[in-house]
Amino acid sequence: MTDAANDPLLAGYRRFRTEHWPEAKAEYEALAAGQTPHTLIVACSDSRADPALIFDAAPGQLFVVRNVANLVPPYQPDGQLHGVSAALEFGVKALKVRRIVVMGHAHCGGVAAMRNGAPDDVQDFVAPWIEQGTPVVRRVAETADPADVEQASEEAIVRLSIRNLRTFPWIAEREAAGELELTGLHFGIAEGILRKLTPAARFEPLA
Repeated sequence: MTDAANDPLLAGYRRFRTEHWPEAKAEYEALAAGQTPHTLIVACSDSRADPALIFDAAPGQLFVVRNVANLVPPYQPDGQLHGVSAALEFGVKALKVRRIVVMGHAHCGGVAAMRNGAPDDVQDFVAPWIEQGTPVVRRVAETADPADVEQASEEAIVRLSIRNLRTFPWIAEREAAGELELTGLHFGIAEGILRKLTPAARFEPLA
């Protein structure tokens, strides 16, 4: 059991209450009435690529969906449990976000598992989850320069998720009407630089 006196999570909460809460209290009280985020972000669960930190976002601005390898599965309303799709539906239909961002990142373990196979101890859920991106990543690995395979495969998963977003009819319709923007990004952990997917299907550094 974690020692409460040395628990880093509780220490962070105490800093929040003493250093941040007094000046943010009014903001949180207003947010208690409801949220109106402008952007929905699909990001990886990786602890090194936190969207709220990267975009210096205040509470209420981002509706964030995080999973292994920032994957968006295709539209499949079959009555089964679809956490990512449920979040997309809520964000687009209920919250009416104006943008969906898919943000991949450097040194992604989920994408690495697509290239090399999932470790033996994560076969129950991780292995079948990442299988949806494995064919795309393996094709990239066959054609890219070995020095570029890691980043190229991470970028390929962002492209795949963007394509899959467009299989959701209520996303495709809003994008076509100019009511919703789809954006692909890749975050370089070591250098702190975001690169954006351009209309030419390349990732270019943001100014």
